[in-house]
Amino acid sequence: MAQPPVRPPRPRIVIVGGGAGGVHLATRLGGSLGRRGRAEILLIDRDSTHIWKPRLHEVAAGTLDTGQEELGFVVHAHRHTFRFLPGEMQGLDREAKRVRLAPLRDRNGTEVLPPRAAEYDVLVLAVGSRANDFGIPGVREHCHFIDSRNQAEDFNTALRNETIRCLAAPGDATLDIAVVGAGATGVELSAEISTALDLASGYGFPGLRDRLRLTLIETAPRILGALPERVAEASRQELARQGVTVLTGAEVISVDAAALHLKDGRTIPAKLKVWAAGVAAPAFLREVGGLESARSGQLVVRPTLQTTRDDHVFAIGDCAWLVPPGQERPLGATAQVAQQQARHLARAIPALLEGKPLPEFTYHHQGALVALGHYNAFGSLGRHGLLGGGTFIQGRLAQISYDSLYRRHQLALHGFWRSLLFWASDLLRRASTPPVRLE
Repeated sequence: MAQPPVRPPRPRIVIVGGGAGGVHLATRLGGSLGRRGRAEILLIDRDSTHIWKPRLHEVAAGTLDTGQEELGFVVHAHRHTFRFLPGEMQGLDREAKRVRLAPLRDRNGTEVLPPRAAEYDVLVLAVGSRANDFGIPGVREHCHFIDSRNQAEDFNTALRNETIRCLAAPGDATLDIAVVGAGATGVELSAEISTALDLASGYGFPGLRDRLRLTLIETAPRILGALPERVAEASRQELARQGVTVLTGAEVISVDAAALHLKDGRTIPAKLKVWAAGVAAPAFLREVGGLESARSGQLVVRPTLQTTRDDHVFAIGDCAWLVPPGQERPLGATAQVAQQQARHLARAIPALLEGKPLPEFTYHHQGALVALGHYNAFGSLGRHGLLGGGTFIQGRLAQISYDSLYRRHQLALHGFWRSLLFWASDLLRRASTPPVRLE
């Protein structure tokens, strides 16, 4: 009796990191290669849910309900024909094509799963980035970071606790906060904290916003260095109107429990301190598996997004270092870059599996936007904008444009009809729940 032909094993595509780029790529590949049985798609992330990173400043300020906005990887994987494996990458064996995973622990440090490994045929690293402390004394010990959902929630808990202490203190006690790094994260967080205290004032805490003493510190000559100067100046003026003290050309040289100390001798008192300066890859990524990395720890990639030393290992998003042709600086660590690279690989990886040459990635700048809480927003449209490249926008138009970035992210993950349900539920929730976390 003739034996049925043995089907060759399906190639396994492993994506490490479920941020804007990683979850986008897993969704697209699951809907194409996974659904047709042409490949097994595996997404690995240390968290069980996805929160769009550009909204972490809202989590930190308490103006975003993570329970409503989070995306569960298990359910999403089931709907889009890929698998999810909880884990945190700690090493790479390129010869055996194996990703090594650290023990999985809960927030109390209890081990949930022992060290494991995941084999791959194609590996995509999308592990994001973190703020860079530059080795400055006291930063790790005394500053909060908001690079992840857990860190953002920890800061929000600290913010609410300090607000309670401030209100209970005799006299006109102040709430002293310092944010280091005036990129988009630091600027938006500063404005969002102001927004949160304004909103909380309407629930029986009159004058709360007036107690805030918030200082935004930036080493560079101006804030928002990656954005057009007109956007940066308009944002600086709006922050000043909100009462935020903006210090530029100010270098932090040390931090202690009570204050930040600047190179020029000034001391900035602050009970709460947030470090949002610089971009660095996760520590484990530096020279992982012998791959080439930049000074920041980001993996150097070719225009095809393949790493320079391995054709079967790709890197996208914040953890990738790519200098476009004719440019001097690498692409920025933004969700816009990560999502475009994810879309590119969703088309390129099937070509790789078929032995076809890979196309090169081309980045299309679609503009830059910054939202300053509920007060205002500013931006510059990309080259292909309806109003023309470089057009400056502000106010309601800029706020709608900013909100649309997240809606487009939802649309890419859920499709039109499910996204429409999410948008409707958002409207109902905003009409029935407080706009700021109060407890």
